[in-house]
Amino acid sequence: MIHEKAWYLDCFGVTPALLEQLVATGLSCGGDWCDLFFENTTYGQLSLRDGAVSSGGLHADFGVGIRTLCGEKTGYAYAETTRPEDMLAAARSAALIAEGRGGNAGLVAETGVPAAANGGRTIKRTYAGEPNPLADRYPERTPWRDASPRTLVGFLNRLEAAIREKEPVRTVKLMATLAYQVTDVLMYNSFGELKYDSRPLGSVSATVIFESGGRRESRSLSKSFRCGVEMLSDGLLAEMAEQAVAGIDALFEAGRPQGGQMSVVMGAGASGILLHEAMGHAFEADFNRKGQSVFSEKMGQRICAPGIHIYDDATRKACRGSLNYDDEGVPGQKTYMVEDGVLTSYLHDRISARCYGVSPTGNGRRESFRYAPLPRMRATAMEGGDADTNEIIASVRRGIYVNEFANGQVKIGEGDFTFFVKSGFLIEDGRLTRPIKDINVIGNGPEALGRIAMVGNDPKMDDGAWTCGKEQSVPVACGIPTVRVDQLTVGGGA
Repeated sequence: MIHEKAWYLDCFGVTPALLEQLVATGLSCGGDWCDLFFENTTYGQLSLRDGAVSSGGLHADFGVGIRTLCGEKTGYAYAETTRPEDMLAAARSAALIAEGRGGNAGLVAETGVPAAANGGRTIKRTYAGEPNPLADRYPERTPWRDASPRTLVGFLNRLEAAIREKEPVRTVKLMATLAYQVTDVLMYNSFGELKYDSRPLGSVSATVIFESGGRRESRSLSKSFRCGVEMLSDGLLAEMAEQAVAGIDALFEAGRPQGGQMSVVMGAGASGILLHEAMGHAFEADFNRKGQSVFSEKMGQRICAPGIHIYDDATRKACRGSLNYDDEGVPGQKTYMVEDGVLTSYLHDRISARCYGVSPTGNGRRESFRYAPLPRMRATAMEGGDADTNEIIASVRRGIYVNEFANGQVKIGEGDFTFFVKSGFLIEDGRLTRPIKDINVIGNGPEALGRIAMVGNDPKMDDGAWTCGKEQSVPVACGIPTVRVDQLTVGGGA
């Protein structure tokens, strides 16, 4: 939702004149750039356990973060109030931390005047104008702050009943959580750019434990959207109940296959978490700027087969990873990192964009006003190809099909990964045969990218409650079509 500008100024108790004063104070020790990030967040959560909604909480967070850049140095400070004296003290602290010489030389506007401090590179000032409510990416018919507790508790109770109705005998324990937050944001910087919006986010998650023949298995699932209370629909309830019990018979029958190097077919949708973790981080500009990514010197080069397109998107309506603006006031956009197999862009915040002499891609994100922004993904996915899913499976003589990953470990930058397979099937002579579980898929993300042999025509953005932790935690989304990757190591049974 995007309110009127006056609503945000009143929310934080600031005026245009005070914003200018704060920026001037942030630049008072010779800084090149200063920006302000105001945040007012309401968090709510309810938990169901042992058949009853027995716990919950409502929390608030409020404050402003102030950042000053001076050449390669960053000064950051925050205040947990917006009293003028507290904000001015934070601005002075940021200025002193980044203290330097050279005046306003590091960032320049669209005039194209060279910036001596960064080798002649410039950042274009292209973000003038006020936010447009008609372009809002967060549909919200019923605001979370107006939600009736009866509605929220009722949804969790109905979700439990729906799951137990589908599996009345084998369901022995169910835990569910409904969480929401609304974040009002106001951003201002030394270009005079003023941006604001209110970001809703609702999430429902459940873990169900099933028992049969003295053996227990579990299934976890979640749904998350940037919209209002209307997400708690009968349709969502039915979808989650069906997802909770789908494939339970196979899960009880599953075993560990013999390991080795083989083809891995990743199912559409949630398998995108491997794309995000093992490959996506290597596209973030800070890792490339520091030479920590294998893609650091590969801009413009082929890194995978023709026909593969990988993008990071902030423009999808109601998507968990979408943004009207990133946390530096840069408009959300869709950025292709890989086009037809060629590396064409990194994911940039303002600092990395200055370093590379390009425009920011709207990937400057932060956990809260207490943190400076970093290049972070939003909704990362691969476009579909032209192969049918059955055709992909039929092409594998020996391998595995994975429909649920969990508990991955990734060495960010290099991309070495180990992902735990929660459920899937063995592929033998082009057919799905025995159900499998409790194995690891091991490889290197960039190398795996180069070993993609087939891409399905079924691209899907998963709508689970994914959260990315890279020094800070931010909500993200991920997706992928069915993909065949050759020569991955599968750690299985003897």
